Amino acid sequence: MKNSKIRDLQPIPLPKPVFVRYGTVFEALKTRRTSRAINDKRISLQILSDILWAAQGVNRVEGPFGGPGRTAGSASNSQEICVYGAMEEGIYLYDPDSHKLSPVAAGDSRALAIGPGQGKAGANAPIRLIYVVDIDRFKNAGFQEPGLYDPEIQKFYYFVDTGLIAQNVYLASASLGLASWFHNCNKAALEKKLGLKPHQRALFGQTIGYADD
Repeated sequence: MKNSKIRDLQPIPLPKPVFVRYGTVFEALKTRRTSRAINDKRISLQILSDILWAAQGVNRVEGPFGGPGRTAGSASNSQEICVYGAMEEGIYLYDPDSHKLSPVAAGDSRALAIGPGQGKAGANAPIRLIYVVDIDRFKNAGFQEPGLYDPEIQKFYYFVDTGLIAQNVYLASASLGLASWFHNCNKAALEKKLGLKPHQRALFGQTIGYADD
């Protein structure tokens, strides 16, 4: 689909996550590791669904401050981190509330989801997640504490919140027998590709798939 256009891509409704087949959190912690040797074997839609739900899916209707609760915490439940998925056919934005993927850009941009100079490891992995912060979401946080408007404190918040999501992905990947690698991304190129606004910033990427080793 190298010549595909955005109009050729359709939203992808995701199946409900499956919980019963997985081991314990401690088993996932025991097997969790970073692996850059990830091959191009495709993952099923069910596994993709489970990974994205683990990342920041809705796990309860009544969360902090009356809003839906997510699998990953965030500063005053601001939910300022957006998760995109770069696949061969295009880039999609994950919507936790509807649990679906919405197309954002057509074509294979997986190479942009890794930082310049980081090599070609995992270049053909089935999906690379892209973590983007939306600073404006701090304005809608449930508890409006002063740090939400301090640019330096904001950085602490959104870096930590990204780490919480990434670790969820690591553990879910380990439970599913997948490899995962958290890394830098080509921030400038991604911000252009995704059409990000000044209050949105590309932060990191995370490659997921089956390990070669």
